[in-house]
Amino acid sequence: MNKKQLFEHIKTKKSFLCIGLDPVLESIPKHLSKYDNPILEFNKQIIDATKDLCVAYKPNTAFFESMGLKGWETLIETWKYIPNDIFTIADAKRGDIGNTSAMYANAFFNEAQSGMGFDAITVAPYMGKDSVGPFLNHKDKWVILLALTSNIGHNDFQLTESQNGKLYEHVIRTSSQWADSEQLMYVVGATKAEEFQSIRTLAPDNFLLVPGVGAQGGSLADVCQFGLNKECGLLVNSSRGIIYASNGEDFAEKAREEALKLQQEMEQILSAANII
Repeated sequence: MNKKQLFEHIKTKKSFLCIGLDPVLESIPKHLSKYDNPILEFNKQIIDATKDLCVAYKPNTAFFESMGLKGWETLIETWKYIPNDIFTIADAKRGDIGNTSAMYANAFFNEAQSGMGFDAITVAPYMGKDSVGPFLNHKDKWVILLALTSNIGHNDFQLTESQNGKLYEHVIRTSSQWADSEQLMYVVGATKAEEFQSIRTLAPDNFLLVPGVGAQGGSLADVCQFGLNKECGLLVNSSRGIIYASNGEDFAEKAREEALKLQQEMEQILSAANII
């Protein structure tokens, strides 16, 4: 899915919602234990209940990798179940030397080889251009670089200042020379809404993947005040606030209710900004 297609989906659905699929066996509804693969059934029902309200799904690969072979199989089947017109993000946060990154890229982009063909993958940029390049070498695929994250420890490194400005600013400024906004996005946490104005100066046309809305306390309105651009430019992610809205048999229905609340708020924001 290219940038133009993604923007068209945002306008059609009046939504820039990304739903994170972070399933934990102990947290999903107990009645799903009757299925051969409770995690896959959980994911399927979440997708069925929300696919008309979001433009992207973001499976966090660690939640699948932790289950070994069955987890990998579940990740593949989850990716296959997501409708073709919805943007898919492998939240893998990979980053290694070039030949290793090439293998990671094949794992998540090369369907013929691995069984998965995600549209995008999250990548840690701190080993530099040669570690990111193998992901960018895949035509029509996206790299989403970690820039300013929403976790508590982001302050340990990302806000460190030097002659190049804050470290996350240097990451954006440097990486923007590796690829354009048709292939490169950035992760920017919703809990750092005050930084979006600076980020938009450095990356005016790039899409930003924004975690941290909902359970982590980020405000959608605050993010959009400075984060929106003329093509929306935002994929706002919610995971726990949607998928764990209920742990009962009504979990999918409650997930839909929470997704709908965000979609309706997004529709108002897009309308006010004359994007739709």
